[in-house]
Amino acid sequence: MPLDIVTDPLHGGRWTSLASPGREWLWHRPDPARHQARPGAEFVDAGGLEECFPTVRGTPDHGDVWSRPWTREGATDSVHGADFTLRRTIRATPGGAEADYVLTAEPGYRFVWAAHALLDLSPAAGLHLPDGASTRLFPEAAALVDRPWPDGAPWITGTWPDPCGVPLQRIGPDDGTAVGAVVDAGRICVHDGPDRLHLALTAGEQPVSVALWRNLGGFPAHAPYRSNGVEPMLGRVFDLAEAGPDDAARVPASGEVRWRLTLGTTCRCP
Repeated sequence: MPLDIVTDPLHGGRWTSLASPGREWLWHRPDPARHQARPGAEFVDAGGLEECFPTVRGTPDHGDVWSRPWTREGATDSVHGADFTLRRTIRATPGGAEADYVLTAEPGYRFVWAAHALLDLSPAAGLHLPDGASTRLFPEAAALVDRPWPDGAPWITGTWPDPCGVPLQRIGPDDGTAVGAVVDAGRICVHDGPDRLHLALTAGEQPVSVALWRNLGGFPAHAPYRSNGVEPMLGRVFDLAEAGPDDAARVPASGEVRWRLTLGTTCRCP
């Protein structure tokens, strides 16, 4: 089944639509400040799918490319920073779509990248990842876990689907919580009623994972709303500054990293 993708190169390369027949998958939160964003601006959460690079959390928040204009040449969009160039080519496939990425930077350059997709999901939606997959929970989950949170720990580790006693497989209704997690897996299948969305990431020798952001009206504290992120990721942490030796992607001696995000509407549950 086809997937139709619309992007906005002028405003950070943001994906503004990811649609299968009869279904828009991306959640939106209109905010006029999103179109005014410039490098260094505070992140504006307008939904859709943001390209987060070279970090997700941390500095700059949600990375350095969501606020930069991209340029389009043929089928390829590109964005340039002070020390990198990132290119993206999206194409339709018989089963959905593929997005190919090429990063050019100095050998040794470390980064995290995420396809920060905020999905419009019902309370009954389910997330399918490999049972037993190592799963990191981040401090906003401290009140939900089945053990005391270690002082100063940037994360704790459990196993999918209920790491440290937090059931993550079901999205659920709004309950005033927000949980961030990173699962050691290269693919995920989202079920919502009869609809399916499969996402898979391949990146050679680079670390791949799936980041999750389950916000059921728990964030931000002053004006909470519901948003649910399913985010194929290079790296294993949200914040590049917290990445250990094996937690971030790294540019090899060639000066180039390539990866592919594959999307489809046929369930390939892990």
